[in-house]
Amino acid sequence: MTTTSTPYWVRGDTNAFFGFGVNVLVNVLTLTALCIGVIRMPASDVFGVILPALGIALVAGNVYYTFLARRLAAREGRSDVTALPYGPSVPHMFIVIFVIMLPIYLSTGNPVQAWTAGIAWAFIIGVIVLIGAFVGPYIRKYTPRAALLGTLAGISITFISMNPAATMWNYAWIALPVFALLLIGLLTDIKLPWNFPIGLAALLVGTAIGWAGGAMSVPDVTAAARDIAFAFPHLKLDLLVDGLGDMAPLLATAIPLGVYNFTEAMTNVESAATAGDRYNLRSVLLADGAGAVIGSCLGSPFPPAVYVGHPGWKGAGGRTGYSMATGIVIALLCFFGLFGLLGAIFPTPAIVPILLYIGLLIGAQAFQATPRAHAAAVVAALIPNIAQWATGQMDNALAAAGTTASEVGIGALAGAGVVYDGLKTLGEGAILAGLVLGAIVAFIIDKRFWHAAVFAGSGAVLSFIGLIHAEKVQWNADGQVSLGYLFLAAVCVLFALSKPAPREPGGDELEGNLFTEAPEGGVPVKAA
Repeated sequence: MTTTSTPYWVRGDTNAFFGFGVNVLVNVLTLTALCIGVIRMPASDVFGVILPALGIALVAGNVYYTFLARRLAAREGRSDVTALPYGPSVPHMFIVIFVIMLPIYLSTGNPVQAWTAGIAWAFIIGVIVLIGAFVGPYIRKYTPRAALLGTLAGISITFISMNPAATMWNYAWIALPVFALLLIGLLTDIKLPWNFPIGLAALLVGTAIGWAGGAMSVPDVTAAARDIAFAFPHLKLDLLVDGLGDMAPLLATAIPLGVYNFTEAMTNVESAATAGDRYNLRSVLLADGAGAVIGSCLGSPFPPAVYVGHPGWKGAGGRTGYSMATGIVIALLCFFGLFGLLGAIFPTPAIVPILLYIGLLIGAQAFQATPRAHAAAVVAALIPNIAQWATGQMDNALAAAGTTASEVGIGALAGAGVVYDGLKTLGEGAILAGLVLGAIVAFIIDKRFWHAAVFAGSGAVLSFIGLIHAEKVQWNADGQVSLGYLFLAAVCVLFALSKPAPREPGGDELEGNLFTEAPEGGVPVKAA
């Protein structure tokens, strides 16, 4: 069989296109609203630079994954190969906005400076994923899944779930019916008549309620329509270079998120193999990293990624056409600046329930896809991320009141039951700190004390140079924390010398049970 004998479009591609296309559409609408509403970026930069750059990355990635699918179909003589889904990563979307860009914007009042940092961060993520194409299997082999997924769950509970949940309850009469539809359609086996895509149905229902209730404005739609203009991406290397000029603080989040990216991509490739489509891992990772690098060079701070959900789109009948069609359509919407118009048509409360759903499943995955014995390790990995979110909320509230924690006084805060200093230290470099802490706990549970000592030693080094538990990267950033990790390592070494027998794996730790699906960057449909 040759690639020309493989149909470019089958009936099932239509179902998969609407489901996956709405998923990516909602994600791009969300990142657009975050750039304008949170970072206060000029709409001209968002619609004229960021979205066209993202469009190029998405169309290139989805066309490439379509090519991989057709090549696999030709090599194996099959017509039922399904392309991998690819779009902007939701966890990274929230992290770059709230962890990277927002603090810089709040401290400088300059959205462009925040933007350059986001671009540099996305570039570093891409480079790490490219490196991961060669070293990823070793990272995955020696890092417990509880640590990797636990720190991601911390992000999902805080930066992905809390803000959308608050927005939902501001407009509960719009958001809760949408949320109910998503839960019914995506967590049960109930299907809508004519197999109508549940994501599209939920969005339309929320939009209808919002317009009927007066939450939307016709003049806003008219104004957005007047702003439609074609914008083709062009190189923004000056912004990238500016951002890379102060790259050290970005490494604390970029390194663990890059590790997570290629680890999750490996899991997604394995999930696709279980469904019958065996892709070359290195080809997938190289494309993943290249998408982030290309997008950042064009001005986008949002790394794309392979989504979880391949078996679901395969079960819906999708083959090779749905992915390419999604990339092309989303790119055209980006080039013509139509997301401003779409944002004026679709109410935000009809969009954010999908993000809360994503956050719920990412959090649940950390417990479902790891051994039960490692539940405490998952919680340990959550804690630094929760601390970072909490101190961020405190700082924002104090800034709104025209003051800071230092002006109020650490003693006064402590007297009110707020251990601000400790939370601040715990939460700095939270993603990497959560990974280290989760790994230590997991290895101690398994009585693998040498492994725990190695990760504790890594924690000492990382805190000493300021990648974790410190406000900035510098020599001897926090010697007390480093000393604490060294003492922890010493305790583990003492117990390792007693040569205890490692914990025996439980029945829930069979390899096949450790690849439970949950969304990396979007809403998956259920596998058939």
